[in-house]
Amino acid sequence: MRQDTGRDTERSPGRDTGEDAAPPGRPPGGPSRLAARGLTLAYGDRTVVDGLDLDVPDGRVTAIVGPNACGKSTTLRALGRLLSPRRGTVLLDGRELARTPTRRIARSLGLLPQSPVAPEAITVADLVARGRRPHQRWWQQWSEADEAAVADAMARTRVADLAARPVDELSGGQRQRVWIAMALAQDTELLLLDEPTTYLDIAHQVEVLDLVRRLNHERGRTVVMVLHDLNQAARYADHLVAMREGRIAAQGPPAGTVTADLVREVFGLDSVVVPDPVTGSPLVVPGAPWRPPAESPTDPTAVTVSTRKAEQ
Repeated sequence: MRQDTGRDTERSPGRDTGEDAAPPGRPPGGPSRLAARGLTLAYGDRTVVDGLDLDVPDGRVTAIVGPNACGKSTTLRALGRLLSPRRGTVLLDGRELARTPTRRIARSLGLLPQSPVAPEAITVADLVARGRRPHQRWWQQWSEADEAAVADAMARTRVADLAARPVDELSGGQRQRVWIAMALAQDTELLLLDEPTTYLDIAHQVEVLDLVRRLNHERGRTVVMVLHDLNQAARYADHLVAMREGRIAAQGPPAGTVTADLVREVFGLDSVVVPDPVTGSPLVVPGAPWRPPAESPTDPTAVTVSTRKAEQ
């Protein structure tokens, strides 16, 4: 079955890398370290992702968005080898992920799943230190390099002052930073995050997403994250992948990808897309909320005029 890759996209102002526009379904820049070819994923008899092709842009932040049950988290699990493909393959550095040794994968690719659960009473320092396991050998369980990597990860995520505290006593935002610190201590160039802002209030969501952008900018990490909030994805990602019913509907820089037509096609929502007043990235404004008939505008052109003003 042929994959629908959607529409041509343009480059995003403010994130211009000087690269030529890519064909639909593939980002610019040539082969990627992490890619999927003809990927079909299923749970039992239910197919969730069907014939998906995806190239993850190296050194960029990619956000995967789409409605519930569209296959975005399932795709991320397959990219992290937590789910075996029914058909097709995931490639890491040109090699099939399924045939790559686990230790080699763990040194190249870090994955933070949805709602991870820490062992009871484990401290922050001990949990972050678990990120170093792929680098250890039976004859060398801990080294100065491990110590330095853990210290650096905790400093970058601002959890060093929590080192002795049990993880289960922390706030949601603090716990999420600790889990990201563990993934960072793993010292991989590829980082997969499955809904890293779930259950967090708006301040902690911004804190986590700012951290992701900082890691990408300062350390050159390639990041793929699944997000529910389309506006956050447009604000923080360099490359956006919109999924619908197990396929890619469109992908590219947010400025050329997030349109009212796309929002209607993927989410079934009427909206107006305007520039974010802070970043200039696309900002999706849903249509007017339901109101009782007595409160509805008497002038049938009122909504149209309001919408036109928003689009200007």
